[in-house]
Amino acid sequence: MSHVGVPRGTARKRRSLALLTTGVLTLPVLAGCSSDDGATGATAPQDVAVAGRNQVAEGGTVNWAVDALPTTLNAFQADADATTTRITGALLPTLFPLDAKGRPQLNPDYLESAKVVESEPRQVVLYRLNQQAVWSDGREIGAPDFVAQWRALSGKDSAFWTARNAGYERIEKIERGADDLEVRVTFAKPYADWRSLFSPLYPKDVTGSPDAFNDGARTTLKATSGPFRLRGVDKATGEVTLVRNPRWWGSPAKLDSLVFRAVATGDRTEALAAGRVDVADVDAAAAHRIAQAAGGKGADGQPLAQGPGAGEGPAAALRAWAVAHGSNAKAAAAARAARKKTRAAADAYAAEQAGLRAYAVRKSLDPAYTQLALNGESGPLADDRVRRAVARALDRQELVDTVLRPLGLPARPLGSHLALAGQPAYKDSSDALGGQDTEVAQALLADAGWTPEGAVKKSDGTKAGSEAGKKDAEKEAGKAAKKDAEKKGTGTAAGKAGSTDGKTGDGADRREPALDDGLYIVGDDDKPGGGDPAGGATHVLAPAPAAAFHSSALLRQAGYLSESGISEDVPSRVTAQDKRPGGAAGAYAPAGTAAPAPAADGRRGPLGKDGKPLTLRFVLPSGPGSEPLRSVGDKISAMLESVGIRTEITKVSDESYFQDHIASGDYDLALYSWPATAYPATDDRPIFAKPVPATDGSLLVEQNYTRVGTDHIDQLFDQAVSELDEDAARDLMKQADARIWAAAGSIPLYQRPQLVAANRKLANVGAFGFATPHYQDIGFKKPQAAGAPANKKK
Repeated sequence: MSHVGVPRGTARKRRSLALLTTGVLTLPVLAGCSSDDGATGATAPQDVAVAGRNQVAEGGTVNWAVDALPTTLNAFQADADATTTRITGALLPTLFPLDAKGRPQLNPDYLESAKVVESEPRQVVLYRLNQQAVWSDGREIGAPDFVAQWRALSGKDSAFWTARNAGYERIEKIERGADDLEVRVTFAKPYADWRSLFSPLYPKDVTGSPDAFNDGARTTLKATSGPFRLRGVDKATGEVTLVRNPRWWGSPAKLDSLVFRAVATGDRTEALAAGRVDVADVDAAAAHRIAQAAGGKGADGQPLAQGPGAGEGPAAALRAWAVAHGSNAKAAAAARAARKKTRAAADAYAAEQAGLRAYAVRKSLDPAYTQLALNGESGPLADDRVRRAVARALDRQELVDTVLRPLGLPARPLGSHLALAGQPAYKDSSDALGGQDTEVAQALLADAGWTPEGAVKKSDGTKAGSEAGKKDAEKEAGKAAKKDAEKKGTGTAAGKAGSTDGKTGDGADRREPALDDGLYIVGDDDKPGGGDPAGGATHVLAPAPAAAFHSSALLRQAGYLSESGISEDVPSRVTAQDKRPGGAAGAYAPAGTAAPAPAADGRRGPLGKDGKPLTLRFVLPSGPGSEPLRSVGDKISAMLESVGIRTEITKVSDESYFQDHIASGDYDLALYSWPATAYPATDDRPIFAKPVPATDGSLLVEQNYTRVGTDHIDQLFDQAVSELDEDAARDLMKQADARIWAAAGSIPLYQRPQLVAANRKLANVGAFGFATPHYQDIGFKKPQAAGAPANKKK
């Protein structure tokens, strides 16, 4: 399905964009789900229509939806994406594909064996190749291919335009072994994750020269070595076509061809209904449509209980009929036109539902997790006490339930940054930070100097209750109302009181929100953290009339100017809505107003320090596939508001979300996902590495977009990546994870759901979870003989 980002595929390459989460829907509970202890976490099995090869027919074409055509077929370039990984997985050697538990397993199609044969004085890995393994041009796979790929990815020759290629720089030499089938790799420094190397393996024709590497493999691969070979890339139709490889020595592909077709997430329901695709990652809405379609029509052949016109009751239908046949000709014509339009839409919907009945939704947990990122570079979150307070204010179980429980998937908060539930390296280390505890969160904030009294500006000497003070209050509120009215008339992006850059403290150099950023202050509707239900940009800070804004501001100023300094001094004039944290709906009091007393539900008023309110800028994507992220973001905002932390939700386009906000550090809080890995010592180090100052004064953050790290965490990663004892390396990673939790820069929330729509006639395809697909086994089920029982007893 559509997402922002690149997966952590088999190419050990630099990841740039971060994944967005999928939706939720109500489906039957997934059979076989298990909930384990803290050592393995809550797991979900693969959901694949498993069938033996003897039950799969020969021939046919499967159309597989992808987000877009790949910009390159070279998985080691920076712009390689999820489609690159998907396609190269069917075309090129993967020496250690992952199994259903995320463990690398030797691939017998390419290797007879691979193991560390020496560890002193140098680590030596000996690969013994399958003697039948050849490229599609007939040449044997051998040491020259390994050597060429090492030289291209070692980083010693800058002419090769490569992404991050950890591990290759540790190799000292590669040579032929006892015969042509042996490849001997000697490492200059020990490398625990050696199984991550040479996957995918490219022919030396691609990696042998900078020109071939940089440009030759972007749109074509002349030689491949998988169950399929590349026929071509058609940009006009948005298709990449693979056909059966006649030189493949393993189990032959069941399909004649496999077509990867670019289909946007929002168009996949229509494409499935029309039969243009057979397999597609889908969002919650599409999955729900497919689940509903399986039920067909309502009882006694009645129309579908959903879709256009489905919500119209008998009484409404009778009234509409009466108007359509009434004496008012104009009203009757309009009613008949509306009924005709609704009927046409209902017919189209019913036709789509009929087409969707050919599909089943396969669901599991995706090998990726969603986190709350806290930018610790500057502002309030530069203080680890504030970061820990944010974490301790969160009820992670409630957030997980929002996304996973409606799917019937295991709903347990993720307890590790470095492994997912079910992986051998998984351990819940969240105790290093602690669970939800409002009192602890409030104590941490108080210790950091953020108090209700701190939100009140120091008096300039004017006597409380004086005429001058009242005039100042009126003047301040009037300015706010006038400014709000002007913005409504001109469309100028709304500002906010107390901060002009989206951060409190020393983040004054942060970028001002653009006109289309969709700035939204929590408290401008009837629920904390709510937003535009359609996901569109929201430009209005104060949707209430200017008079209401003015009145609310005066009331709050009156509380400030009173003896106690709280708005409770005028209870008869403050509505229940005004008492809600955040004040009146649509109202945003000017800086300097008093913090309200705790509400009856235990929520605290806003906190501040030296007259500056504690407000965090929460950046969320606004795209149609990001509704679940926004829903989780709303809940997080409400949880933070309960301890006195206010949030400004800024909705931005999916296209700008990562590059313009996450990577650049233009946020305080953000939700995005990282893909899983079997090699955390290699792949996760740049995500959690301590930022270092550059010569120009900026920070070199690698992929640590939270800007939070420690020397100790770096040392643990460095030790683990050189530790050849697998158990010892896992222990080091678990220690590192506990330290990452304690630093409170990243709060893992949940493993993302994986929803895949697949033609019911297909076998060996679906929600693969961790596992690498076996493309040669995918195909259409053989038709069952007429009258034959499903489970015939011998």
